[in-house]
Amino acid sequence: MDSPDGGQEPAASGAAGKQADSDRNSPTKLPRPHLLKADASVQPKAGRKRRKRKRGRKVFARDDAQTGQTGSGRQTKGNDTPAASQSPQAGPDGDAAADGVRQAGGKPGQPHRAAQGAHPAGGHADAGKDQTKQLTDHSPPAPHHAHGGSKPHYGGHPSWRAQSPLYAALDLGTNNCRLLVASPTRPGQFRVVDAFSRIVRLGEGLTASGRLADAAMDRAVEALKVCAGKLAGRQVRGRRLIATEACRSAANGEEFLARVASETGLQLEIINRETEARLAVSGCGSLIEQDVQAVVLFDIGGGSSEIALIDLSAKRTPRLANHIVAWTSLPVGVVSLAERFGGRDVTPESYEAMVGDVTGMLGRFEGRGKLGELASGAEFHLLGTSGTVTTLAGVSLGLEKYERRRVDGLWMSSGDVDAMSNMLLGWDFAARVANPCIGADRADLVLAGCAILEAIRRQWPSQRLRVADRGLREGILTELMASDGAWRRGRRPWR
Repeated sequence: MDSPDGGQEPAASGAAGKQADSDRNSPTKLPRPHLLKADASVQPKAGRKRRKRKRGRKVFARDDAQTGQTGSGRQTKGNDTPAASQSPQAGPDGDAAADGVRQAGGKPGQPHRAAQGAHPAGGHADAGKDQTKQLTDHSPPAPHHAHGGSKPHYGGHPSWRAQSPLYAALDLGTNNCRLLVASPTRPGQFRVVDAFSRIVRLGEGLTASGRLADAAMDRAVEALKVCAGKLAGRQVRGRRLIATEACRSAANGEEFLARVASETGLQLEIINRETEARLAVSGCGSLIEQDVQAVVLFDIGGGSSEIALIDLSAKRTPRLANHIVAWTSLPVGVVSLAERFGGRDVTPESYEAMVGDVTGMLGRFEGRGKLGELASGAEFHLLGTSGTVTTLAGVSLGLEKYERRRVDGLWMSSGDVDAMSNMLLGWDFAARVANPCIGADRADLVLAGCAILEAIRRQWPSQRLRVADRGLREGILTELMASDGAWRRGRRPWR
C-alpha cells in the first residue's frame, strides 16, 4: 500500500496558515518571544534586558552576550548547533520509518496509534492490498476486559534500534505470503520493525490439478520480490524462509521454488507438517496463561490444518513445544475445502457436509484422546491461530475495520462462536463481501474455515476459545532468537 509522496508538507503548511489566521483575529493573544523563529525583525534589540525564569526565580540576561542565541531562545557556545529533528519518511508499500510502535498485548490504559499503512480502512489484516506493520512488541497480553483486547503502547529509540540485531521470518502458504522482521527485547519477546502480507492464493486450483497454476505462481513471485527488497535493505542476523502445504503437495513445487530463487534471490525451504505444527505452537506461547492445564491449539491454513495437543499439568518449561503430547496435520484448509464443496453459495446442507468431511479426518487421528480427563476440566481451552478465528472475532466485535490489537488474545465463549458461525451462514456472498472484517478476498473462504473450526469444537468441546493473530512467523522468530542466544544477559543491549 504505497504511501503518497509529499503528503506531509502541505498539511503542515495548512495548519500553520490556520494558526496565523487565528492569531490575527485575536488581538489580545500576542506571540511569545521564545516561540518565534530566528528572525531579525522579531529579535530583541541589542542591549535590552530580558526577563527569564531560572529555577523558580526571576533573573535578567543581556541579549548582546558573548554566547550565540538560537531561534528557540536556547543559548549555545562555540560551534554547538541544535540537533536536527528527525522525521519518519515513508517507504514503499506504506512502510514508514520505525517511529510508530504497536505492541501486541501491551498494558491497559496506554494510547494506541495505528502505524501508517498497517491496515486499510474497511479490510482484514491480510485482505485486499499489501499490509505492512511497524515496530510491534510481541509480549504477553494483559488481561482482556469487556472491550475485547488489551491496549498497545509506544516506545523505542533510534539508538536502541541501531544496537539490536534483526531476524526475519517468511511464510509462503497456500493463501498468503507473509514476512516479519524483528529485533529481540526482553527474554521471550521481540519487537517487529517491518512486516508484509499479501493474499496470493498460491494453492488456487491445486486440489483439482495437483499442480501450482501459472497465474498463482506469478502472484506469489511478485509478492516475494517485495519481500526480497525489504530484506535487502536491512542487515539481518538470522532468517528462515519457509513454504508450506501448497509447495509441499504440488507436483511442481520444487520447480516453482527454483524459479523463486532465480527471480528473487530468496531460498525457501519446504517444511514438513510436524515442523509446521511446532512453529505454530512456538508462536502462541504467550497467550497460554499460567493456570491452564491443557490446550488444543489449531492453525487452519489454506491447504492444511495443524492441530497440537498440549499438556501443561506437569511442571511447565519455557519452551511450549516441549509439552506437545500429540499432533496431526489434516490435508484440508479453507482453500481446498471451499474448492471441493463450494465457498461462494453455501447452504446449511453443504456446510454440514464440510463439517462431516473434516470430522472424518479427525476420527482417524490416533492421538486425539491423549489429553484424557484434562480436556474436560475447567483449566482447558482451545487456542486458534488463523484467518478464520480472527475474522470471527472481528465480526463479533463489530469492528468497522480490522484491528489486530483488539483481536489478538480475545476470549470467545462457545455461544459467541456458535452465534457468529450461524450469522455468517445466514449471509449471502454479497453480505460477506460487504463486511469490513471479511471483504472480497475471504468471502468465499470464511465458511469453509468455520466448518473446520466446528469439526474441531465437536471433537474437543470447550467453553472457551482464545484467538491468536500470530502463528508460524512468530514461531520462527522465537526459535531463531533462542538458538542464537539473543536473550542471554550478555547479549541484551537494552540492559
